[in-house]
Amino acid sequence: MAKTRVNDQQLLERLTKIFQIYGYEGASLSLISEATGLQRASLYHRFPGGKKQMAKEVLKFAGQFVGKNITGILKSDGDPKIRLKTALNNIDKLYSGGQSACILRALSMDTGLDLFSQLIHGAFGDWINGFSKLAKDFGFTAKESNKMAEDVVIKIQGSL
Repeated sequence: MAKTRVNDQQLLERLTKIFQIYGYEGASLSLISEATGLQRASLYHRFPGGKKQMAKEVLKFAGQFVGKNITGILKSDGDPKIRLKTALNNIDKLYSGGQSACILRALSMDTGLDLFSQLIHGAFGDWINGFSKLAKDFGFTAKESNKMAEDVVIKIQGSL
């Protein structure tokens, strides 16, 4: 059998999709192996910590995208209307127009919540901080901005 070559980005994209669909509990090594095209030995070579390490790397990978394309934009300077529009377009891309589940939600079920609660909590906090900064830049008070930011994140997650 020919060796399957998968670069890191492809691997993390495929792992993300598996965890989005099946969550941590449902993402068996058989499913992961099939989706990535890698045998178990190759998966353990790349992720010695097994499925837990895979999920952490997926959270890190997603966090890098969000940090660069969403929260980083929300927290930056410049016209708040343009920042909002850009961030919303990138949120749409992240969730494939509402067709993809949130990886934070998918990994916060059952065992995943126990394993990744700090990472998930930090990620949601970053989203809230980004939207709060944007609201302040629109002229809202700190209290109003924080409330609005929490509401926006809840609505985004709830709509998925």
